[in-house]
Amino acid sequence: MGPRVFVDGHVGTVGLRIREWLADRRDLDVVTLPESERKDADARRRAMQDADVAVLCLSDEMAREVAGWELGARTRLLDASTAHRVAEGWTYGLPELAPGQREAIASARHISSPGCWPTGVLLLVRPLLDAGLLARDVPLTVHGLSGYTGGGKPLIEKWEDPARGLLALPFEAPYALERVHKHVPEMQRWSGLVRELQFVPAVGPFRCGMRIEIPLHAALLGRGANAKSIGEARASRSHGEPFVRVAPYADPVAIDERSLDPTCANDTNRIDLRVLPHPSGHVLLVALLDNLGKGAAGAAIQNLNLMLGLGETTGLRA
Repeated sequence: MGPRVFVDGHVGTVGLRIREWLADRRDLDVVTLPESERKDADARRRAMQDADVAVLCLSDEMAREVAGWELGARTRLLDASTAHRVAEGWTYGLPELAPGQREAIASARHISSPGCWPTGVLLLVRPLLDAGLLARDVPLTVHGLSGYTGGGKPLIEKWEDPARGLLALPFEAPYALERVHKHVPEMQRWSGLVRELQFVPAVGPFRCGMRIEIPLHAALLGRGANAKSIGEARASRSHGEPFVRVAPYADPVAIDERSLDPTCANDTNRIDLRVLPHPSGHVLLVALLDNLGKGAAGAAIQNLNLMLGLGETTGLRA
């Protein structure tokens, strides 16, 4: 029997996907509680104390509460919520973020898995800042389109309610325009940006999938930076990464109506990245991923594999 993994919150949207993707694993002893004990704090605490890793698929409030429990030296925590992504003492669980991040995850006791939106933004932007192709004070705008499962059960129920008719919408629906989205601090912290970026998220009439677009005006690019050098920097950082696929650079751009399909990576832990040049010198960065795959459950399992010293790609589709 392999390492013991307790999934706390296994009936939520992300927890269900994690359980589904772990169901056929024979190298792990995956534990969940019966319905009668699922909300029992003492039962949950005991299950965590008996686990090598406790995966938290909880609300932010509950995840913070669990993080304060005395669990003993054995148990390590892997938090899939937003609660600890910029918290001191927690390691950020995006292995592809920068050199050394994968090793930090493997040895940490407390890991916070990244959000779906930040995963795409960070893998597009961080290499460019590290290479000096963008200044750290650059004013960035990010547009995102996600399937409606990205908002968990409340948003799923809203979009699938026949009385609302949202699944028949022929357009996307922007949201969070009146507030700072909760993922913005995470994007800023781990990208290295010193200015808060402008984030314009939207939901579309499809269940899973995500497209993130970051337009870079030519005036924002650093000295010597252009679409080709940006593409090269992005490709160089992704070399050898099993779950990052960078499209070959092409100038002029050759795309059609299906080229930037937000559902193209669904049911995988893959993220597709593209750098698209414009004749005027502008650049468009694009990321495509499954918001419940590389954006949530897949990322958590990838981190779990690293934490337990297992093959990083085990149980995950690229």
